[in-house]
Amino acid sequence: MKNQQLFSNRVAILATMHQKQQAIAPILEPELGIKIIVPPNFDTDVFGTFTRERERPGTQIEAARLKATKALELTGAKLAIASEGSFAPHPYIPYIYSNREIVILLDRKNDLEIIGEELSLETNFNHQVVENIQQAYDFAQKIGFPEHGLVISYQQITKDSSHIIKGINTEAKLIEAWNWAFNNSPDRKVYLETDMRAHQNPTRMKNIAKAASNLLSKLQSHCPQCHLPGFDITQIRKGLPCEICGMPTNLVHAVIYQCQKCSYTQEKLFPDGKEFGDPAQCMYCNP
Repeated sequence: MKNQQLFSNRVAILATMHQKQQAIAPILEPELGIKIIVPPNFDTDVFGTFTRERERPGTQIEAARLKATKALELTGAKLAIASEGSFAPHPYIPYIYSNREIVILLDRKNDLEIIGEELSLETNFNHQVVENIQQAYDFAQKIGFPEHGLVISYQQITKDSSHIIKGINTEAKLIEAWNWAFNNSPDRKVYLETDMRAHQNPTRMKNIAKAASNLLSKLQSHCPQCHLPGFDITQIRKGLPCEICGMPTNLVHAVIYQCQKCSYTQEKLFPDGKEFGDPAQCMYCNP
């Protein structure tokens, strides 16, 4: 069943309060034939905040699923989209932060849950303790201010939103927030961090768009057996034979696609288009 039949002329509720429709709608609407609508007064802060006043409930995927489910409950719709971001050291590159974005689509009509993902090194996630306004200016410049917003607090860790000022995106706001934090700080130290909310962070918004594109590619991948979308790679098998000695290398030899609905699986050999591996990657030819 093609996407035109599944999604055409349907309304999708996007669970956001931070203008994520700017990144998601231009990618999904024309290709799926849907209309994305943001529900009024939808508070996503209850599912966790980057400034730590509220902890995220569960994993990143669980939080995104909760957002989408809540949007369905509030609106009575059958199709919802939500996204969730996280920032952590890159899993393979030490000491460098990465941004993982996921965009989830829940379709109650067809009982589908499909997730797009982007893991990117493109992020300005950062924080710093400063003691004077010049240090604050230097930090702001480093994270791309004023296009990217700032968060200022006079306490390093707080659960009280009244101790934090977010959305600082002009010099006047920066000076005002600095004076407020410095005058309230018991140790005359001010805590700055990048505002990682999507509407305050164009770099993150680009990664959300990439996750939406990944979601679209999965929606366009249909199961050969039941023809529903979401036919995706679930397993990677290494062992591509070396071009010289024929021994297995750590390069990918095959990938396994599986349908989440009917569980049909299909193996695809040589997904990178090469039947043999570079001897430089062979532990026997190049130990």
